[in-house]
Amino acid sequence: MYSPSMLRRFFCFNAAASSSSITPSSSTTTITSKKKSLVFLGSPQVSATVLDALFNASAAPSSSFEVTAIVTQPPSRRDRGRKVMLSPVAQYALDRGFPSDLIFTPERAGEETFLSNLRALQPELCITAAYGNILPTKFLNIPPLGTVNIHPSLLPLYRGAAPVQRALQDGVKETGVSLAFTVRALDAGPVIARERIEVDDQIKAPDLLALLFSEGSKLLICKLPSIFDGSAKVNAEPQDDSKVTLAPKISPEESWLSFDEEALILHNKVRAFAGWPGTRAKVLVIDDESSNNHNILELKIITTRVGSNDKIRDNDVHDVAFVKDALVFPCGGCTDLEVLEVQLPGKKVTSAAAFWNGLRGQKLKTL
Repeated sequence: MYSPSMLRRFFCFNAAASSSSITPSSSTTTITSKKKSLVFLGSPQVSATVLDALFNASAAPSSSFEVTAIVTQPPSRRDRGRKVMLSPVAQYALDRGFPSDLIFTPERAGEETFLSNLRALQPELCITAAYGNILPTKFLNIPPLGTVNIHPSLLPLYRGAAPVQRALQDGVKETGVSLAFTVRALDAGPVIARERIEVDDQIKAPDLLALLFSEGSKLLICKLPSIFDGSAKVNAEPQDDSKVTLAPKISPEESWLSFDEEALILHNKVRAFAGWPGTRAKVLVIDDESSNNHNILELKIITTRVGSNDKIRDNDVHDVAFVKDALVFPCGGCTDLEVLEVQLPGKKVTSAAAFWNGLRGQKLKTL
């Protein structure tokens, strides 16, 4: 783990930073003039998948490019220990031996010091993959071949911050990944290529996101020659604005489940919000039907499936049953949501069976 002082030394982009330490003439890095300069922008773990593909492709004997700089989010405090940690992309780059003085971590992509350092590298192309920062026009004007983004949807569908989550929430059977040139309007640039994939009805957002960026990295490597020779820009397909759908950022308030909705809607929501913010439900725990001894319990719903267990309909419409391996929650439209895994606040994820056994005869009801 890097100490805060080491992080500051590795990723300092204030006015006092030495410009000689982050230029192509750095003593720690020699940029081969015969190869085209590519700058990569990304932050989370899925972005590291793309960076790995670029590193591997650039190392091939026939490669015409090299990664000359990396731009990522600044170190931040994460996890329960609140330790200062590098972004997954920065950590991966260092682990691969990439020079720390060529890893840029500006708070905003429009900072003049950062832009000056980037111009000094004279990148011909920038690639973005879940970078997490808005790119201003003065950034987009730097690389002559433009900036290409890997977007995990079939553009113009699901433009915005949460394309994978919103697609799963909508219950789509097909989605994909797009390569598109970046313009000032959000995810609105001409599309170079798309890759379609079928969506399994049990896959969750983190797994689908990883799959799409894996496919996107392959698509990018395949299309890089045409991007570098300019033919990709000539042949890129303008997006049809009449077919645009949006994928707005998810808020924590959306995480609550209402069992008045049908089971399929709730199942898709659980899949979509897996990872963050998760999905939560409040249930009533009753010691005895004849007593008033009860309490409200908050559950995080981890894994679900849509089921049909008609025999619980003989009970109260709010009763939660346990059938085989699942907690069966009665939902709207006479449907049932089978919950396979749950998590209590501050506890580890547990199976529905283990949770049910822990109730020791207490009953559950939906609210």
